Amino acid sequence: MAEPRTTRPFWTGLLHALVLGLVGAGIVHIAILLMLPSYSERDAWSILSRQANYYAVTRLDPADAAPLISSLDPLFDAAACRFDLRDGTLHMTGRGDVPYWSISVYDRAGQNIFSLNDRSSTDGALDFVVATSEQMIDLRNALPADYDRAVFVEADVDEGIVVVRAFAPDESWEPTVTRYLAGLSCVSG
Repeated sequence: MAEPRTTRPFWTGLLHALVLGLVGAGIVHIAILLMLPSYSERDAWSILSRQANYYAVTRLDPADAAPLISSLDPLFDAAACRFDLRDGTLHMTGRGDVPYWSISVYDRAGQNIFSLNDRSSTDGALDFVVATSEQMIDLRNALPADYDRAVFVEADVDEGIVVVRAFAPDESWEPTVTRYLAGLSCVSG
């Protein structure tokens, strides 16, 4: 005669599944923590901080620009500048004549805060101010003379990156675009 088969209680199976789930989640968590340093060194902020200090305009190499600009068109050249609004407002200017330029402001995490192009500015000149809410109030009370034609952006960040892109329709424009990007001014106000 066969012995009766015993069944495990429901709680035993649930406990087994719970333990396996926790062990699996722990393994995934540890793997992510071990991979984090290699990914954090490849973000836009880290790359730019290794190349230059705050308020230094840095020409972006298309090979290294992927973390900064997800789709860098080969007809565009770009430069970037890191800023810290705790030092004061950011005033970015550019002089020269290029077929087209655009500017984007990113927070430290790489989220786009604001963008504009040469069609949105006075006379097509790049004259751009980024300020916090408090700094904007101060600017409204006493506008500096060199800010009179600037486009103002109120940003709720302390640190960020400004990226300027300039269009070079063909190789004959490269020297002009290079001079334009080299002549960009990124200063704390």
